[in-house]
Amino acid sequence: MTDPPPEIVVRAAEPSDVPAMTEVLNQPRAVWGTLQTPLMSEAMRQKRFDATDHNNRALVAVLDGRVVGSIGLHREPWHRRIHAASIGMAVHDGFAGRGVGSAMMAAVVDMADRWWNIKRLELNVYADNARAIALYERFGFEREGLLRAYAWRDGAYVDSLAMARLAL
Repeated sequence: MTDPPPEIVVRAAEPSDVPAMTEVLNQPRAVWGTLQTPLMSEAMRQKRFDATDHNNRALVAVLDGRVVGSIGLHREPWHRRIHAASIGMAVHDGFAGRGVGSAMMAAVVDMADRWWNIKRLELNVYADNARAIALYERFGFEREGLLRAYAWRDGAYVDSLAMARLAL
């Protein structure tokens, strides 16, 4: 794994971050690469943020005082899957390729491994999102399967890769 550039700070998301998180998640590339829908309002995102519980953690990446990415860690609540968690993330379009995704992945993997005792960290990524797949593979995620016609995006069905990382 690579260490993030020192100028990127990853921290817990605060209620005051919701407007910036909304901006990040409404970016065209973020909408294209995630299950987010276009034009989600700040009020809708605030409701989601307010509903966060102890099995979910929202983090943000900050660069030069500006929120430029968000990532969530979501523990499975059911007893037989309590060892597993999933992630979802997005980087502001204007900051892609600058280490923001790597910084957020490093933080969430550290939290999962050292603090939440997560054995299985999993995610889904669109099969045509080569940049994200490469990032996840750098952090030890492996491809587990192809989910055909997984989601509707921009007028067509797209496939998704199921990926997971098992803690040692």
